[in-house]
Amino acid sequence: MYRVTKEGGVVVWVVGDATIKGSETGTSFRQALYFQELGFNIHDTMIYKKGGQGATGSNLCYWQDFEYMFILSKGSPKSIHFIEDRINKTKPRSRVESQGHRTLSGKTKGRRIIERREYGKRFNVWEYHESGTRIAHPAVFPEQLVNDHIISWSSEGDLVYDPFVGSGTTAKMAVVNNRQYAGSEISQEYCEIAKKRVADTIKDKAQQLF
Repeated sequence: MYRVTKEGGVVVWVVGDATIKGSETGTSFRQALYFQELGFNIHDTMIYKKGGQGATGSNLCYWQDFEYMFILSKGSPKSIHFIEDRINKTKPRSRVESQGHRTLSGKTKGRRIIERREYGKRFNVWEYHESGTRIAHPAVFPEQLVNDHIISWSSEGDLVYDPFVGSGTTAKMAVVNNRQYAGSEISQEYCEIAKKRVADTIKDKAQQLF
């Protein structure tokens, strides 16, 4: 993955930990640190909160209701488009003057004019209540989760590659958002499902144009 990722490219790695013989494996952190050893930057550590869907773990612990989402970059990310759908708690204003800070000489430094908008960029804990499209695959990500990462870390026309494409959710959402796509999958059965989902999505988009 490091070899095929272009400079400025981003890898979104979603991973959860298993509990074996009463101990969590720590797989998530082991993998993230290994990515770092290979040369990737850990650009952000995010949480995929499942909203009560598919909670797992040991009966002796609280139910595990999340997975880690590591945003790994090769150099500085080329594309970052923050999703701004979090309602700001403070009242929106078109122009606000920040106070800055006072230096030892008594002068005020760092004062600037900022815009306080109604919506700000979301936090890095993303919650989704849908478990995914009901298809014959054991681990389907919610389409909205995939959609949000695609629009956050790529631009229109970019190539989105899924090395474990499965039932094709990533490829489908790449088409929806005007990205190119590529995917690898060992199961011929899942490949056929993915191809159909992509073909149906392309057909639906074409119909919307006319």
